[in-house]
Amino acid sequence: MEWKNIYRGMLMGASDVIPGVSGGTIAVLLGIYDRLIASVNGVLSKNWKKQLGFLVPLAIGVGTAILLLSKLIEWLFEHFPGPTQFFFLGLIIGILPYLFHKADAKHSFKMNHVILLVIGAVLVGSMVFLNAGEVGVMTKLQPSDYILLFFSGFVASSAMILPGISGSFMLLILGVYPTVIGAISNMHLDIIAVTGVGILLGIVVMSKIINYFLTNYRTGTFALIIGLVIGSIVVVFPGWPSTTNLLLLSIVAFGAGLFAAYILGKVEYKDEA
Repeated sequence: MEWKNIYRGMLMGASDVIPGVSGGTIAVLLGIYDRLIASVNGVLSKNWKKQLGFLVPLAIGVGTAILLLSKLIEWLFEHFPGPTQFFFLGLIIGILPYLFHKADAKHSFKMNHVILLVIGAVLVGSMVFLNAGEVGVMTKLQPSDYILLFFSGFVASSAMILPGISGSFMLLILGVYPTVIGAISNMHLDIIAVTGVGILLGIVVMSKIINYFLTNYRTGTFALIIGLVIGSIVVVFPGWPSTTNLLLLSIVAFGAGLFAAYILGKVEYKDEA
């Protein structure tokens, strides 16, 4: 068992609670994205024990973070939304040099890879124009509501596993985010189970597609992934703070994100040096 993956999973789980931040992005930042995709695809292979040794601690971390941090993340976004997003901005921007290093962009990127990078950035960046309006918590659920929750879980997890595209943001767009986050906070098992099955199915299907491209078009896939991460900067950016105190707090949070990226880079990418 790779128990180090528990803390990695906790970082991914914490990010998955936040609309605008992708668990896939955090996996890329941690340097485990391609391994994650390969492990999900290898669960049914003869090396299933090895793959579970990677995935189980990661899943424990994700589940623990979602259960323990959902209320904290909600509180931070309710009281300090700007600084919280500036922290993630610093994290994303600070880790980009490591991503370019991992992809060996200096030597392997050609014009078609640059075009893929730009396409990825524009694709995710344009999500900032999508309107995720305020939607209340669903009560007295009908069968059609459970179908919507299953479909939403499938779509959200497909997005979640793609760097730069937030699964929580997709849940917001589909109008079920308050219902799902409320179910997690209050342990409404029926909603958690239905949405969870959709999430698992979405992860399996999307990971197979991504694994194919990572195996056969690795450089091009990494170029697109880096573009998706760059595009997420536009989505996460909350706008300039309105007061001096908020500006100072946001600068500190941004600096903390950059520092966290530096530490992650040192720890996670030390073997790449």
